[in-house]
Amino acid sequence: MDLDTAQSPLPLPGAAEAAWAACANGVLLVDAGIDSFPILDANPAMCRLSGRTRAALVGASALGLGGAQPGDLLGAALRTAAAGGAPQPFLVQPGGGAPCSRWTVSLAPQGDAAARLLCIAEDVTDLREQQALLAHLSTHDALTGLANRALFNERLQAAMAHAHTHAGGVAVLCLALDGFNLVNESLGYVAGDQLLISVAMRIQACMRAQDTLSRHGGNEFVLVLADVADSAEVQGVCEHIVRVIGAPFPVIGQSLHAGCSIGIARYPQDAGDGVTLLRYADMALSHARGLGGNQLQFFAPEMNQRTAERAQMEAALRIALIEGQLQLQYQPLADLQQGAICALEALVRWQHPLMGLIPAGRFIPLAEAAGLTTALGYWSLHRAVEDMLAWRAAGLPPVRVAINISPKQFRDAALPQAVAAALAQSGIPPVQLSLEITEAALMQDPQASDAILAQLKALGVGLTLDDFGTGYSSLNHLKRFPLDLVKIDCGLTGNIVTGADDAALVKTIISMAHHLGIEVAAEGVETEAQCDFLRRNMCDQIQGYFFGKPCDREQVASMLAARHAVPPHLLRIQKQARTLLLVDDEQNIVSALKRLLRRDGYQILTAHSGQEGLDVLAANAVDVIVSDQRMPGMIGADFLRAAKTLYPDTIRIMLSGYTELQSVTDAVNEGAIFKFLTKPWDDEQLRTHIAEAFRLKEIADDNERLNLELRTANHELAAANRRMEDVLRQKQQQITRDEISLNVARELLQFVPLAVIGLDDEGMVAFVNDAAERMFRQNGAILGNEADIVLPELFPDGLAPSGSHQVDIDGRCYQVVAHPMGANSQSRGSLITISTCEDLP
Repeated sequence: MDLDTAQSPLPLPGAAEAAWAACANGVLLVDAGIDSFPILDANPAMCRLSGRTRAALVGASALGLGGAQPGDLLGAALRTAAAGGAPQPFLVQPGGGAPCSRWTVSLAPQGDAAARLLCIAEDVTDLREQQALLAHLSTHDALTGLANRALFNERLQAAMAHAHTHAGGVAVLCLALDGFNLVNESLGYVAGDQLLISVAMRIQACMRAQDTLSRHGGNEFVLVLADVADSAEVQGVCEHIVRVIGAPFPVIGQSLHAGCSIGIARYPQDAGDGVTLLRYADMALSHARGLGGNQLQFFAPEMNQRTAERAQMEAALRIALIEGQLQLQYQPLADLQQGAICALEALVRWQHPLMGLIPAGRFIPLAEAAGLTTALGYWSLHRAVEDMLAWRAAGLPPVRVAINISPKQFRDAALPQAVAAALAQSGIPPVQLSLEITEAALMQDPQASDAILAQLKALGVGLTLDDFGTGYSSLNHLKRFPLDLVKIDCGLTGNIVTGADDAALVKTIISMAHHLGIEVAAEGVETEAQCDFLRRNMCDQIQGYFFGKPCDREQVASMLAARHAVPPHLLRIQKQARTLLLVDDEQNIVSALKRLLRRDGYQILTAHSGQEGLDVLAANAVDVIVSDQRMPGMIGADFLRAAKTLYPDTIRIMLSGYTELQSVTDAVNEGAIFKFLTKPWDDEQLRTHIAEAFRLKEIADDNERLNLELRTANHELAAANRRMEDVLRQKQQQITRDEISLNVARELLQFVPLAVIGLDDEGMVAFVNDAAERMFRQNGAILGNEADIVLPELFPDGLAPSGSHQVDIDGRCYQVVAHPMGANSQSRGSLITISTCEDLP
């Protein structure tokens, strides 16, 4: 018989013997009457724990099972128990790789007088491993194995104490990966975790034994540099880390590049405690990120001051929303075809009780960082609606108001419902409300943007693409989204008169928007020259200080009442007065020319140098220029060359008694000079040449005017086509929805047990459900025939049913009820239901 499975030598009942063998804990029975404490029996679990067979255990001394640790703990416990002492648990770690166990020894009373001890052992290997793991996780990051905040604080305190004792220094580095969220979004969180582990390993390779690296969550690491001498040493470590992290990372089969930003705070220079030191390093990190990423930034005291001011401003802004310190101002937009105010842009301003009027550029970024832009947007919407109602109550002409929608508010699913509710409650027509959205906001999630814009478009409000010309500025985006207006960014508008590149860009934007049926407005128009450029290049609207500054509700009312408008000479299609510019450094020549030419009805402007002539051209629309050649500072040929470049539509004549042949010839060949006349001049000849120049200019103006009219008509046609496409798309969607509803209704009526027959407005049978087909099966084909012919049972008087009446069909009484359609829908005809009279109440 195998000794490991032999029965216990003790007389045990069957159930007890089974429990002995199945017990998960190891059990030894020891003879306490002999000093060597021989083992009387051992269960199978004890054999596994001790690593011995039952045959090897029975008869052997229990004193040899004390484990690998010094001292015979088991022997001591046996003697204590034999002497009647209380059982005390103790831990045994046997040699030879046996599992760790916890033992308890107690007196085992038996029926006979023999003294026996019961030793119970419990396997605690897994428990010890779990305790060790929990102890590790309490001080280390689960993903990277780096120190966590608790261990970091402990190591930082130790490093600061050592630095204080030895007059040394400590640096705390807050490090964050640039663009880490893009990795998670594009490749998934598994790739992000792999990247974090790789970054941790690379930073550890840059450390010394006395340094500590910890992960504080997300993609932020904190490094404690102990025993650093000066800032140069710290900067060298940081630059090395940036270079190491800048090398590509192999992640899930791809090569990723990751930059990092580092903020640095030093002990004792910046702070004397760990909490402040870490906070200052984090401030420096934020500043480094604000510089564009991949930057190092040491903490500076002004950062703390800015942070404190920002926190105070954020708290004050939250109070301002509650206490009504915010106000709306409106900047008007002018229509360059009619000249009148065509729209107002609502601008949020903050009237602080102590700091006065706070410009938007100071608190809007703060609102974005604090997550308050959505609240500001909805406040602006409701306040603008209130002001529009006030203007309407005052009898002022209606004007469209544009509300700026922040990217966060645009992503709010409740935006369409909020706009619809504001319109419904106020009764403001949707066409009087416009929403301005930046291209960056649209491109954060183009598919979601399509859905939101479709909902807003269905409400009938205008949609404006703001700040076009910065960021993406894609023609495809203009084509994709259902926009009504594009606003050219003021950064382009400011240089259209002097910058050829910006002028070309603005012309291109206007042209491509018009081809798509979208109107164009230019922001930041500050001068008449800019307005004139935009007028001549078909821009639809202008906005800027040239036409009007932002103003409050009462000032807007005054402007609307006064019908504030653009000067007539700046309208897009017009016939201007003839304007002549005389440029000569001799005053008597200029006076003589004015006397000669005044009879011809020209508007005459004068200048006494080339530069003065350019200044006049910048401020006035000029048709013909007559210039002298020999003038101080700038000769006439160079002046006319500049005039041709900047104002190519002008006709340029040189009138001079001094001929520098080469300069004049070059100017003529370049097209800078239309005619060259000599002094002294012949009055009639001069008048004839100037009149001819005006005729040529008027022909060119007529051509341009016709071109503008044609382009305007084309733009209006494109806009009409775009609107028609929107209407057709909405109609198609409605038809699809109606078809679905009709199919559902038909399916439902088929399974109704009541007989139902549908008639069109001419009495033809258009629908028959299953119950009606069974009832009139003997009548043959019903569908598509005249009801009074194929269903004579329903028309005892030969008239189409109306209301309710009873008929007799096959000897049974039926109630026929006609339900006219069209009361709550666009359906026509009637629906007839047939039920037995017995079913009626």
